[in-house]
Amino acid sequence: MKKAKIIHLFLAFITLISTLFLFNQPTFAATKKVENGTVMKKIKQSKELVVGTSADYPPLEFTTSVNGNTKYVGVDIELAKDIAKDLHAKLVIKNMSFDSLLVALETGKVDMVISAMTPNPERKKSVDFSKIYYKPSGEYFLINKRDQSKYRKIKDFADQTVGAQTGSIQYQLIQSQMKKSKVKGLGKINNLVLALKSGKMSGVVMEELTAKAYAQNDNSLMAVRSDLREQQAGNAVAVAKGQGDLVKAVNKTINRVEKKNLINKEYLPAAAKYMKTAQKTNTMAKYAPYFVKGVGYTIVITVFSVLIGIVLGMLLALMRLSRNKLLHWIAVCYIEFIRGTPQMVQILFVYFGVGALISNLSAVVAGIIAIGLNSGAYVAEDIRSGIASVAKGQTEAARSLGLSQAKAYRYVIIPQALKNIWPALGNEFITLLKDSSLVSVIGVTELMYQTELIQTSTYRGVLPLFIAMIIYFIMTFTLTRLLNYLEKRMKHND
Repeated sequence: MKKAKIIHLFLAFITLISTLFLFNQPTFAATKKVENGTVMKKIKQSKELVVGTSADYPPLEFTTSVNGNTKYVGVDIELAKDIAKDLHAKLVIKNMSFDSLLVALETGKVDMVISAMTPNPERKKSVDFSKIYYKPSGEYFLINKRDQSKYRKIKDFADQTVGAQTGSIQYQLIQSQMKKSKVKGLGKINNLVLALKSGKMSGVVMEELTAKAYAQNDNSLMAVRSDLREQQAGNAVAVAKGQGDLVKAVNKTINRVEKKNLINKEYLPAAAKYMKTAQKTNTMAKYAPYFVKGVGYTIVITVFSVLIGIVLGMLLALMRLSRNKLLHWIAVCYIEFIRGTPQMVQILFVYFGVGALISNLSAVVAGIIAIGLNSGAYVAEDIRSGIASVAKGQTEAARSLGLSQAKAYRYVIIPQALKNIWPALGNEFITLLKDSSLVSVIGVTELMYQTELIQTSTYRGVLPLFIAMIIYFIMTFTLTRLLNYLEKRMKHND
């Protein structure tokens, strides 16, 4: 009883520390602070400028399909190209959720963030900003056209749900100025629009250009100028603290852009052209390569995660069954901790936490490791229950024949245990295939990530999701048939 209490207290302590480490940004940043002036040196050495963005905010940053390949376009992307050009570096875009961008910047995953970001006081505590490069004329309500007579002002949304992108200025404005409304935050703009069209929200707060872009590309929507007041309007480039030389270089590019009025003369017209072209040619057949690429990454993630899960699960199961108290205690703590924390948090922790110590840890590898580590805890319990289901007489018979304990497990116990738990393992593998969609949050281009890109490019919410559901069903159905075939072979061998 005393031992169980100690384990529970230890797990609670680890959970608390991990949560604070991941979500308390000042504490988190202190664990891996980007040294002064190192980012510019890194850019010069690698000849690459890595820019983080959330490419679901047309016409500032969004995606389009060119010859079956994803192309990042928009005002912010054009500015990023000019900055990279002035730095004599190749531009590399990392597309991820908006609320993950600053964490990625602080941990060195990206060199700068260009994503319609306003330099408010809270953000300035964590990162530095360039000068303002674009000032929107104000915030707009995106509403369903059928509701145009109902929702025009803040007061009209009393007791209604209003959406905004998580971590955005718009989300904070709703909280501070629309206190009679219910605020709902989602990571992607296309999901907010989908929620609006399906009646889950009465309106979505966006910048003027973005709201008008969605309204122009969807006849069922309407953009209405809001009466929200924003004290510090404008978008700037975010850079890690202590990178004064990089901020100076970015400001130099922005000055050139302002002097030539490139945003109005070149950036916005180019973005409008891409949006108009997409509106005319938006067919799902055009985006077939997106789905194919997503399926490929999903399968790769699943296969390698399964291998990690099986090896780790077998090791943990044997550790938990061991008479060695230390090994048993380590296995119990690991299994209980992993099963007691959300998998999404684990993925973020591996990518941003462990990735802060290993700077070249890619999102794909981090996703595979996180899902594999999570799967190992569940596989361990399946294997342990399978070993427990084997009659003790089998072990006694094996030992009486002169087999060591290790050989008895290898040749007698574990083969029988695997047959007993095969259905449970099959369910775990199928779940793992579907859970691979969670790694889209850190920018892994698996099926769900590609589906979100298609939603952004086509301004359609439901159809890409429906196609993704069908693809997931085909993959899981095929995997189920394969697992059933292997199970029959095991029974036939008996």
